Amino acid sequence: MTSDRRRIARALISVSDKQGLVAFAQGLAAAGVELVSTGGTHRALTGAGLRVVEVAELTGFPEMMDGRVKTLHPNVHGGLLAIRENPEHEAAMLAHDIKPIDLLVVNLYPFEATVAAGADYAEAVENIDIGGPAMIRGAAKNHNDVAVVVDPDDYASLLQEIVADGGTSLATRKRLAQKAYARTAVYDAAISNWMAKAIGDETPVYRAFGGKLVQALRYGENPHQQAAFYATGEREPGVATARQLQGKPLSYNNVNDTDAAIGLAAEFPASEGPAVVIVKHANPCGVAKGATLVEAYLAALRCDSVSAFGGIVALNGRLDAATAHEIAKIFTEVIVAPEADDEAIAILGAKKNLRLLVTGGMPDPRAPGLTFRPVGGGFLVQGRDNAVVADLPFQVVTKRQPTEQELADMRFAFAVAKHVKSNAIIYAKHGATVGIGAGQMSRVDSSRTAAWKAMDAAKAAGLSESLAVGSVVASDAFFPFPDGLLAAAEAGATAVIQPGGSLRDSDVIAAADAAGLAMVFTGTRHFRH
Repeated sequence: MTSDRRRIARALISVSDKQGLVAFAQGLAAAGVELVSTGGTHRALTGAGLRVVEVAELTGFPEMMDGRVKTLHPNVHGGLLAIRENPEHEAAMLAHDIKPIDLLVVNLYPFEATVAAGADYAEAVENIDIGGPAMIRGAAKNHNDVAVVVDPDDYASLLQEIVADGGTSLATRKRLAQKAYARTAVYDAAISNWMAKAIGDETPVYRAFGGKLVQALRYGENPHQQAAFYATGEREPGVATARQLQGKPLSYNNVNDTDAAIGLAAEFPASEGPAVVIVKHANPCGVAKGATLVEAYLAALRCDSVSAFGGIVALNGRLDAATAHEIAKIFTEVIVAPEADDEAIAILGAKKNLRLLVTGGMPDPRAPGLTFRPVGGGFLVQGRDNAVVADLPFQVVTKRQPTEQELADMRFAFAVAKHVKSNAIIYAKHGATVGIGAGQMSRVDSSRTAAWKAMDAAKAAGLSESLAVGSVVASDAFFPFPDGLLAAAEAGATAVIQPGGSLRDSDVIAAADAAGLAMVFTGTRHFRH
C-alpha cells in the first residue's frame, strides 16, 4: 500500500436502488471484503448466496420503528468516522469494540421519485431518508480513510481499482466524497422545496436547487464558457427527460432553444389541432396551427424562412413522414415532438447531424413550478408563468367588437406573445404568425420590427401586400402610449389584444377607436426577460 492508499476490509452496504448490487457485492466478497448490510439489502445479498453480517449484529440492536432506526448507532458511525492511526480514536474503538468500516455503499430512499409519482404528504415524509444521509456525510468527511459510494454507476470502476491495486487511492476517495456531498445536497433541496410548497411558503428563508448531470457540454453560449446540463427530479415531459433518437449531442444553446420551443408548442393542445413552432435563439420566428402538421409547419416557416435556417422545430403531435420530409429540406438543428413515426425517423436518418428528440408527451402549460436565474451574489426565484390565454377574461374596450376570426387569432397571438422576449409584438392571421418583434427596448420598435418582418415574408412569398394586412396584433404588456398601437394599425392590423393597465389606457383606446380597431384587454402581462 502507498501512503495514501487504503485497503478495504469491511464494507457496509445499504441501498434502496438494487441496480448492479449483487454483482458488485460478489466482486467485493471475492476480493476478501467482509460485507455488512441492512434490511432489504441483507435479504437481497443473502438470497444471492453471499455471506453477510446484518447491521443488527454490529449494533446489538434490532431495526425498529418501521426501519426508521437501524444505523444510527456509535458502532456504525464510529466505524465510519474514526481516524485511522489516531491513538485516541484507536483507543476508543478498542474500548467500545467498534470495528472500522472502510467502504460505505448507500443510495437513498427514493424521495424524488415518490413525490413525482403523486404521493400524499404522509407517504412523502416516510420516504425521507435519515440514516442514509447521516452515514454518507460521516464517511465523506472521513474520506482520508473511508470510501463512500452513492451511485451504482461507480461500482465497476471502484471494484476494478480495489482488485487491481488492493485498495482505494486518496484521489478516488476525494472524488467520491464530493459526489456524496452533492447527492445529499440535491436530496435535501428536493425535500425542502417540496415541503415549502406543501405548507404554502412561497418565500422560504433558505432556498436551494439541485440536479443530476445529464450531459457535459462542449461549451456554453460561447466557446470560452464551460457548461453542463443537469436534470431535477421532476418528471415533466421536456428536453431534460426526452429521448434523443439521432444526431450529435445537444449543445448548450440547443438545450435552451429546445426548451423554449417545446414550452410554446405545449400552449396548443393536440386535441385542438396540429401546431408547429420554429425557434431561433430562444425566440419563436414562426408559429402556426393547421389541419395537418405539415400544413402548420409550412405556415410557420412562411413567417420568417430566413431565421428558420438552423432553428429548432417543435410539434404538438406525432411527427409523420410528410412533415419530416418538409423539415428536412432546410438545415434544422433539432426537431422535438411527443412521438415520431418509423418512416419519419428513417427520413431524418439521412441528416446525420440533425437531433431528433421525443418527449413521450407534452408539458402542462398550467403546471405550477419555479424558475430561477443567477444575479451577482445571489439568484432570483419566481413562479413559472402558467397563465393560459384560454383561462383569461376578455374585456372588449373599443366601440368595434372583434369578429370570431379576430378573437381566435387574438387567443393564438397572445399565447405566442407569452414566449417571446419583451418587448414582444406578434402579428397573426388565420392561426399563424406573420410578423414577430422581440426584445426591443421600446414597444413601438417591436411593432415596427414585426411589421418589417411581415413585409419581408410577403416578398419571399411573391406577394405585393404585407402579410400583416388583416391581421391581429398581440402585445405582451400594455401600450404606454398610442404610438405602438398606431404602428400596428399602419401595418394593417385590424384588432389588438393586450393586458391593459396603463395610465394612458384611455388615450390608447381613443386611438384604437379612431383607427377603427377592435381591442381586447386580458388583465394579464407576459414579460419574458
